[in-house]
Amino acid sequence: VTRTPLNNVAVKRRSKSKSYRLSYRSCLGAASRLCLTPALTARRLTTSRRAPKSHNITEKVNPEQLALLVKTEWQLSYVTPLYQFRHTQLKSYSRQLSAFIAAEKQQGLAVEVEGPQSSFRVSFSLVQGMAEADDDAETVLIQIHSKSLFARQDEPQRSVWSGWLTCINGNPEYLRSLPKDFICLPLFGSSGTEGLTTLVKSWFQQTFDCCFGPLEISHTSLQWMVVLWTNCHTESSIQHLKMIWTLPVAPPLQVTYTVNPQDAWELWSSVRKDLQEESNGGEEEENSIDIEEVMRFMQGLKSHFYRHFRLDLSAGSLNQVSTALGSAKYSGRIKV
Repeated sequence: VTRTPLNNVAVKRRSKSKSYRLSYRSCLGAASRLCLTPALTARRLTTSRRAPKSHNITEKVNPEQLALLVKTEWQLSYVTPLYQFRHTQLKSYSRQLSAFIAAEKQQGLAVEVEGPQSSFRVSFSLVQGMAEADDDAETVLIQIHSKSLFARQDEPQRSVWSGWLTCINGNPEYLRSLPKDFICLPLFGSSGTEGLTTLVKSWFQQTFDCCFGPLEISHTSLQWMVVLWTNCHTESSIQHLKMIWTLPVAPPLQVTYTVNPQDAWELWSSVRKDLQEESNGGEEEENSIDIEEVMRFMQGLKSHFYRHFRLDLSAGSLNQVSTALGSAKYSGRIKV
């Protein structure tokens, strides 16, 4: 089942030009949710993906920013195009969001984090080196710092909330169709209290006339993640393949299924070999992964589990996948 925003209609902006709030998220597949956002607005199911190639981004991305991005679990949301957002105005946005949070706090809204806070300082910064295509907008990192009212005067502020907006490998046809006053940063990740997340989203919506919505990672997309990560095993050891399934019994049964990485790789290699022999595919097929391969690989894993435990995982749903390369949950939480 694919979903679109609840207000799946065109909404007029404050000006006379057409709104670009109409934005679909139905084909944000598993790779898209890990900062790859191809074909954001196409209403079709992905049946084939190019096999990802490992590349070292440590030489392109600021080490401090990279450490934050890869050590944090993020809650994902989708974002419609931003109106008149400018990467050159990040310092101004920092001041504006700081003032917005202070004003909301003054009105009595609960924005405290682990006790009362004296003040909040916001910083916007570019994460250069993440863009993969010419049409991709640079990733923007947002951090909120604060310190307790009871902290010592010389005690520095600490980070209490982090978030980012990104577009990597976005659909070039869609990106080029946007008017020049709109910028597409369709994937939003947040880490921190729900209160601060709500305030940040509210400020963006008021300032840039955009919409946010929850972004779950579907059962099928999680299966794609199982395959895409397993396919990386020879280049970057996945160390383990762990899946959590939920079976529809009363009460619901949660099953944790951990597979030896070498066993997973051997099964995947056999699936790839069999299908390539059947299709007599060339180099293009070798560099892509088809949905049929995903289904065969998952069926092999489920058949192995059934032989040992007489439980049919096909009756349930996949809720979480994790390897040494990262984790993804149905609720839209990821860590890489």
